[in-house]
Amino acid sequence: MSSASASADIVIVGGAAIGSSVAYHLASDPGFKGKVIVVEKDPTYRLSASALSAASIRQQFSSAVNIRVSLFGIEFLRNIAQHLPVDGEAPSIDLHEGGYLYVAGDEGRKVLEQNQKLQQQEGADVALYAAEMLRSKFGWLNTSDLLCGTYGVSGEGWFDGWALLQAFRKKARSLGVEYRQGEVVGYVVEGGRVTGVELSDGSRIACAAAVNASGTHGARLAATAGVAIPVKSMKRFVFSFTCKGEVDNCPLLIDTSGAYVRPEGKRGNEGQMFICGASPPEELDREWVETDADVEDVDWSFFEEYVWAPLAHRVPAFEAIKPGRAWAGPYDMNGLDGNAILGPAVGVPNLYLANGFSGHGLQQSPAVGRGLAEHIVNGRYLSLDLADLGHERIVAGTPLREANII
Repeated sequence: MSSASASADIVIVGGAAIGSSVAYHLASDPGFKGKVIVVEKDPTYRLSASALSAASIRQQFSSAVNIRVSLFGIEFLRNIAQHLPVDGEAPSIDLHEGGYLYVAGDEGRKVLEQNQKLQQQEGADVALYAAEMLRSKFGWLNTSDLLCGTYGVSGEGWFDGWALLQAFRKKARSLGVEYRQGEVVGYVVEGGRVTGVELSDGSRIACAAAVNASGTHGARLAATAGVAIPVKSMKRFVFSFTCKGEVDNCPLLIDTSGAYVRPEGKRGNEGQMFICGASPPEELDREWVETDADVEDVDWSFFEEYVWAPLAHRVPAFEAIKPGRAWAGPYDMNGLDGNAILGPAVGVPNLYLANGFSGHGLQQSPAVGRGLAEHIVNGRYLSLDLADLGHERIVAGTPLREANII
């Protein structure tokens, strides 16, 4: 490709948590001796999902592959100091295994029970509690309309997502991965294979294979290679507040309404800080525009009706709160089934997809990075089979439904 301004064995488009995890796992794979270039449009990452996420991890999914992905993820996060040190300096991501708590009344009881059975079969430390046990364990919880709940006894919680992104990036660079600032506007495809990427400045980078980890740009970029994925970038709000009432040992609570809340930081003079949010109903769902203004464009009426009201019902102490700052961020939503689209693209086998995470990208980044690196190097998954999340199901229109999307 004479018009190319550079070349690499692998070009990764997108350098946030997913792209940088793939880069790290490739560079640390003893079977890979090639050159990796990561092209990132905005190295500040201020508008990326990795930076704006609520940064949590759980095994409470309804599909086995997602549970396995998160089981690997929590072990990776627990041992991050061994995985990602640079020059003897170990990263810290402030992992707090505070657990997830899903609650259900009569309508959701069977789903929780079925999911918890699968989670235990896969080795996740998730307990099923009747309402009486919920009242005993979480005295601040209103259980008047609940029948049961599932609680992550260990292996679930929250962490510093920004620190994880930077740790992956720093380690990848220390292993020889090159990061370039630039906007990839399309793939160059010849003979059914990607042979390079084209940047907005007209330059090209030739490559033997490419990874699409471009988050909110994933569907548009895939389309330049003739690959269709049903991914839209949707806007999600995160709200913070402080509460002076006692809500001790609060896990990440998911109410029957779909609203969630978790502690954030230590208790201060004004009480304990929490962050919260909810998926909007379809009529209120809005696309992410990706501007600084979009981050600040927060709908407080949504907080009052769809977040605070149900949470105040579930946790009476939340009836008296002091709202804090709030922000918006993107979900790259897979409209088919709410699961990630991973692996080789149908029809373009050297284009690897890492798109449509639907809010699960940060927690899935360790396993996804390892899996895609294995597939690139060996032509198949070795440690954990991610084929259930492959592009084939998208082409066939056969969804792998995920019930637990927050």
